[in-house]
Amino acid sequence: MRSRRVVLDTGVIVEYINESGPYHEQAKAVFNAILRGDLEGVIPHPVLVETYYVASRLYRELGVEHVENRAQTLIEWLYRLPTIHIKGLDLELAIEAGKAKLRYGIALTDCYVLATAKICRAKALFRKREKEMIRYLNEIQKEYSIVFLEDYA
Repeated sequence: MRSRRVVLDTGVIVEYINESGPYHEQAKAVFNAILRGDLEGVIPHPVLVETYYVASRLYRELGVEHVENRAQTLIEWLYRLPTIHIKGLDLELAIEAGKAKLRYGIALTDCYVLATAKICRAKALFRKREKEMIRYLNEIQKEYSIVFLEDYA
């Protein structure tokens, strides 16, 4: 049986590492399913970059030592997980992400998540509905398969 695919946004990964985050349990359930092989995780390359940055900031806020080493360890773990596929920067992805950016004007990494989901026939998983996304949410949901952790809280 082929596993289901889910494209992870930075917010979902950060919720997973932030045990006090409001959607940590939901993100943990997603990652547990990925680790068991029940879900195949897909991460667009730009999300890895943003995750390094956001995780470093979170670790600093939490008073963790060696924040950059911790962030690097997280990125390396994600990159090497056999149940996670990193979607590189290919032409099809660049064009599809550019279309999303042009149509909706949302954050570029969100465009990559949506574009990856469309190309991989997967669900785009975000932590919550962001203000900039709400304006076009109906149109986005017509074009992309999109899910939010906040809906399962």
